[in-house]
Amino acid sequence: MATQILMPALSPTMEEGKLAKWLVKEGDTVKSGDILAEIETDKATMEFEAVDEGKIGKLLVPEGTEGVKVNAPIATLIGDDGKADVDISKAMQSIKSAVTEAAPASRPASAPAAKLALAEAPKPPAAAPKPEGDRIFASPLARRIAEQKGVDLAAISGTGPRGRIVKSDVEAAKPGAKPAAAAPEAATAKALAQTAPAAALSGITPLPDARAFYKPGEYEEIPHDSMRKTIARRLTSAKTLIPHFYLTIDTRIDNLMAMRAQLNATSPKENGFKLSVNDFVVKASALALMRVPEVNASWTDTAMLRHKRADIGVAVALDFGLITPIVTGAEGKGLAVISNEVKSLAERARAKKLKPSEFEGGSFSISNLGMFGIKDFTAVINPPQSAILAVGAGEKRAIVVGDKLEIATLMTVTLSCDHRVIDGATGARFLQAFKQFIEEPASMLL
Repeated sequence: MATQILMPALSPTMEEGKLAKWLVKEGDTVKSGDILAEIETDKATMEFEAVDEGKIGKLLVPEGTEGVKVNAPIATLIGDDGKADVDISKAMQSIKSAVTEAAPASRPASAPAAKLALAEAPKPPAAAPKPEGDRIFASPLARRIAEQKGVDLAAISGTGPRGRIVKSDVEAAKPGAKPAAAAPEAATAKALAQTAPAAALSGITPLPDARAFYKPGEYEEIPHDSMRKTIARRLTSAKTLIPHFYLTIDTRIDNLMAMRAQLNATSPKENGFKLSVNDFVVKASALALMRVPEVNASWTDTAMLRHKRADIGVAVALDFGLITPIVTGAEGKGLAVISNEVKSLAERARAKKLKPSEFEGGSFSISNLGMFGIKDFTAVINPPQSAILAVGAGEKRAIVVGDKLEIATLMTVTLSCDHRVIDGATGARFLQAFKQFIEEPASMLL
């Protein structure tokens, strides 16, 4: 008897993935624990192990296929009797309903993935004939006035930039019959439909697609990958549903820089360490969370989740997006351990080799743009966390100490807070504790 091998859920939030590579072929005998395939999610590429033993009957999904839904059949496994009684046609129908809509024609795709997508895609309705020039470019105000006056925009020559129709052009035009189906309105309607899902999430009127405002050939269209789609979806949700507020403080890091240099000088040549300012920030944040546990919490509709450990997410910039691998229990780890762990996590993040447990959850995040010379900025909270610390560059500034003017190295940090969890005074107490650890770094070693 044969059974279906289904697309696995390799993380709690995974809804679909890419079948990057098959590591078995039809007819191969496998046992429990054998690696069947490499599955690429929005965050990492992970190996998929066999649960049962038997012989691979049919590979239903070609490698390279994107957008395969979780629990969709991807292969068949023949049991001991050697019979494959799975209805292949039904299985293929399940796959067709599970694989997401094909990307635009301009998107490069592997031959198997493209072939599968083309087989699934419904035929588009015949396009209505369009007037010469395709789109009509006009400002929103000009469109509104034209509609009120009954002016046909297709009959107007624009005097704005790149021939764009502006208010004065419409006001100077004579009223006339409006076109039955103007291309710009169709383009805007299509754009609104494309952004409707995101808008439905936020409950606000969707913005038109940017392509409605530019002429073809004036831009290069780069399709979104899975990571960029996930970032857009999660951060739109976070910024819309989480009531952010921000607290900023300056910290003096002269003592920290001196201690960092001293500790790095004592590092052994083999299996040593090289501390960064960010390693001190991770440790100081973890200790501050232990001192002000109200910040180390997550919101739910029925209760507040107060975390017992300081699991610190460290934002890592990738060529294809952003990910925040987590240093678990950072409050109990030394600076050298934190430093080596952050480096290891960052390397595996760039190779998309992180496990879900290494980047999901966490109780707090740090985003550091100081290495790019950014003085200060605000960061968007990463759900289900309730706060994120934006760290700017350390720079020499003139400060007043007592009645004297001194030159000090200051670092500006901004705490983004979820007001459902953290009140202003609570966030301020956290920053005071953080500032104390940063300015007196020896206290982090106690």
